[in-house]
Amino acid sequence: MSGYNEIEVEGGFPLKMWTKNVLIEDAAIDQMKNVAKLPIIHKHVAAMPDCHWGLGATVGSVIPTKKAIIPAAVGVDIGCGMMAWKTTLNANQLPDNLAAIRSDIEHAVPHGFVSAKGRARKGGWEIVPSSVSTRWRDLEDRYRKIVERHPRISHKAPVHQLGSLGTGNHFIEICLDENDAVWVMLHSGSRGPGNVIGQYFIRLAKKDMERHISNLPDENLAYLTEGSEHFDDYVFALNWAQDYASENRQAMMEQILRVMRKHLPKFQIGDMAVNCHHNYATIEEHFGEKVWVTRKGAVRAQAGDLGIIPGSMGTGSFIVRGKGNADSFCSCSHGAGRAMSRTQARQNITLMDHCAATEGIECRKDKDVIDESPAAYKDISSVIAAQSDLIEVVHRLRQVVNVKG
Repeated sequence: MSGYNEIEVEGGFPLKMWTKNVLIEDAAIDQMKNVAKLPIIHKHVAAMPDCHWGLGATVGSVIPTKKAIIPAAVGVDIGCGMMAWKTTLNANQLPDNLAAIRSDIEHAVPHGFVSAKGRARKGGWEIVPSSVSTRWRDLEDRYRKIVERHPRISHKAPVHQLGSLGTGNHFIEICLDENDAVWVMLHSGSRGPGNVIGQYFIRLAKKDMERHISNLPDENLAYLTEGSEHFDDYVFALNWAQDYASENRQAMMEQILRVMRKHLPKFQIGDMAVNCHHNYATIEEHFGEKVWVTRKGAVRAQAGDLGIIPGSMGTGSFIVRGKGNADSFCSCSHGAGRAMSRTQARQNITLMDHCAATEGIECRKDKDVIDESPAAYKDISSVIAAQSDLIEVVHRLRQVVNVKG
């Protein structure tokens, strides 16, 4: 018996939805139906249990396309994803009060729009560390090539944002698993440089399809096709931004581990390390054909793949292993998914509610983080249960420190 519900789409391809016992808003379903009506879709569109309405395309959807990519479906946080490293530390080696560790991480990693004299400038580096400069050298040549061809994607300080967290739902956490082993986990993407690339090619796709835009169910679904003027440049820029995002997470992890080594007993990296995108496009083979797979808020879950599914800043996260389910295009969810918009969360969740939901966790307890409070997200246990044929749980993590952008 399949774990998905199939919806036939008039004039389009089916939707396969792993959403059993998880509430999905009508707007998200309507949005995915629009995607399923595109002639470039391969077989069907897959919906993960955390899916919700998004700008351009539904967050938590997997979109396979033939010889084309939809830039707005990839989005502007290209390569956004998760990283988690297990350490050899145990819970009993952590101090009773974790406030100093959180404070030092916040000082060591540029985040939000916070400035720290001599360290961070509006969420980026004021003085770039040598370790970050070294990472940038491996990215710089390709960046210059694409900027030469498309000067408008030039970001004023790409190296200054490498190794920075950003805002919104991006976070850093120190967690414990079911055996009380200590993990470090973080969530971020390609920051400003990726955002500029995404916005630029979304505009180009719309311009390229001006004559056909009226035939699209949504202008944000404008796509670039293989062989067209801008397709190869988009793929080049897309792959660069995905690499930048991966390096960004690695650079932050280095800074976090330095802080931990300052405060904690000597430790090593343990036997598990995960670094996975959940906003990206790549070419893969599915149902006997090579196609572009855009995971808009979804993680690759081929057989044996390790992935990360976070809940919220108060409910913990899961390390999972993929089962290689062909119907999901070997994918799983990227989180719990929002149950409320940010505006709704600020209207409905009180500061008292937030403090109660994050009791025992060293994290922000102020009104400016209410839109990220646990009640703003779907129940992570239900989301995990709805995709039992896509993944198996390897570890459940519970956070003890949370740093928000």
